[in-house]
Amino acid sequence: MAIYYRTYSILNKYRRYIPLLIDACIAMISYVTPYAMTGIEPVKAEIIRDTILIYLTIYISTFIILKVYANMWRYTGVVDLYHCMAASLLANFLFYVLTKAFNIYVIFYVYPFVTTFSSLLSVTARVVFRAILIIGKNRSDNIEDKETNVMIVGAGQATLLMLDEIKTNNHNNYAVKCIVDDDVSKIGRRISFIPVVGNTNKIKEMVRKYGIELIIISIPSIDKENKKRILNISAETQCKLKILPEIYSLIDNKSSKDLLSKLRDVQVEDLLGREPIVMDCQITKEYIENKTVLVTGGGGSIGSELCRQIASYSPKNLIILDIYENNAYDIQQELIRTYGNKLNMEVQIASVRDKNKLEQIFSAKNIDIVFHAAAHKHVPLMENNPEEAIKNNIIGTYNTVYMADKYKADKFVLISTDKAVNPTNIMGATKRVCEMIIQAFNQHSSTDFVAVRFGNVLGSNGSVIPLFMEQIKAGGPVTVTHEEITRYFMTIPEAVQLVLRAARIAKGGEIFVLDMGEPVKIKDLAYNLIRLAGLVPDKDIKITYTGLRPGEKLYEELLITEEKGQTKTEIDKIFIERSMHINGAKLFNAINNLYTAAFNMDIKTELKLIEDLVPTYIRTPNKQEVLNTEYEDTVQERESEIVFNILNVETV
Repeated sequence: MAIYYRTYSILNKYRRYIPLLIDACIAMISYVTPYAMTGIEPVKAEIIRDTILIYLTIYISTFIILKVYANMWRYTGVVDLYHCMAASLLANFLFYVLTKAFNIYVIFYVYPFVTTFSSLLSVTARVVFRAILIIGKNRSDNIEDKETNVMIVGAGQATLLMLDEIKTNNHNNYAVKCIVDDDVSKIGRRISFIPVVGNTNKIKEMVRKYGIELIIISIPSIDKENKKRILNISAETQCKLKILPEIYSLIDNKSSKDLLSKLRDVQVEDLLGREPIVMDCQITKEYIENKTVLVTGGGGSIGSELCRQIASYSPKNLIILDIYENNAYDIQQELIRTYGNKLNMEVQIASVRDKNKLEQIFSAKNIDIVFHAAAHKHVPLMENNPEEAIKNNIIGTYNTVYMADKYKADKFVLISTDKAVNPTNIMGATKRVCEMIIQAFNQHSSTDFVAVRFGNVLGSNGSVIPLFMEQIKAGGPVTVTHEEITRYFMTIPEAVQLVLRAARIAKGGEIFVLDMGEPVKIKDLAYNLIRLAGLVPDKDIKITYTGLRPGEKLYEELLITEEKGQTKTEIDKIFIERSMHINGAKLFNAINNLYTAAFNMDIKTELKLIEDLVPTYIRTPNKQEVLNTEYEDTVQERESEIVFNILNVETV
């Protein structure tokens, strides 16, 4: 091994001159060999002496003139080998022409031998030289590092490119031991000498057999359902997991260059098993372009993504409104870095509760579209602070809607939630009232008011995912409220695409809902996140069950059901909730009373008014109320009221 590395060091130090020296040796050996094979007599020795310098000069000169040495041998490919072969053949042809033209005697059988021998040796030398440099560099760079045993899932073109890059630029010291693929025609064969050992059902078996430490999912075009299945199997192995991006991320990677850098860690959305919602961006761009757009709550998780996507559609002016200056500053600086002076943008630090500030903004800015994302949405916190949910969600929405109507904005889009469906918490109930506000205004306004209702958003503020990740990072325990609790999930970009497209197709008064696929059990989500971190659930990281929090449901309501009477839209998986007439006078009178009760901290009146406005709202008791024996009777009375109100509803 020491001799190997000394050889590599010498080759690396003088690599600029070695190719020419090698070709010179090849030329001389090729020319002398046919004479030697038939015995070198004095006459032949004289011929060699008179002609070898001519042959060597022609051979090397041809290579130099054709710039064969301009290509680095370390990166020799098929095209480089072709050029080398062509230069060798041309050099031998020129030697033949020159000797015949000047009547220089060369034994006839030398021509075909030297042509074949020199061409093959030149090509072989480059392949061998490249192998020595690459292997030597990789091993010398990582000589003290432990190799990482790798399994690749997928035996397609992406894997071939990846293996090629690992051979040429293996900074991570990957040692690919095996490949698995569900195509039975590939099992038992090899890709770049790496065996395809079985299908994906044998992942765990092969991990044990080959001592695998890292699994790379190398099927960029795989469907979500199969990706989820493979990831779930892989997550049980305790191996680290990486995945190639979707196929669109590989469009510019025609070769294997930098392909390893495209690998990313597996994300929780990969485990959802649902195809992402993809909208027609051009249609959205045509609507947003050259419009003045206001985003309330623009510094939040949904609001900031709204700002990112809106900014990409060239608005006339983007107004970011948020009460929390740090978040607003962060998205402002991000957009400045991305667009510079190309984006006309301003930030307003204000609360949607402040009607005077909203009036000042709307009266001066000639706003075309409003995206209302400002809201309090933390369910347990709002249960303990119902007056704040009322002030921010209901009063704030009313103020913003009122200004959009007064100053004749074209569209107003409310960001709503699945928790507004048969709410069991004050947050969901207030968001349902917000939906009623926009529907009431839409009945008489020139502005088109619309709401977009969706489920839990991965990575958003208040989402369970960041909490789990922090708990895993801290060594546990991971806290799940209930073993059977389930939720529907979507990604932030999906949610925002839906919101933007809803604004485009809305005619006013609609509540758009999204078919979010199958629900996800939070317990399974926690287990998978622990496994993705390379740890063992209930061994390395404990999972504890804390009980449902105030206002929390065990199962979220289905947004899409046949019983709800939703109608399909032109967009796949997007539906419109059945429209209901709103008694505006009763609603606005109740909001005035809510305003007074909230600022007077009259919680009992607040809750009674909310219950009257939202007949499907049944509040979950807190611990103190559970101890109160009268609470059970109250719930029974409310359930009876709900049945009556659903049958006779006009105000909802």
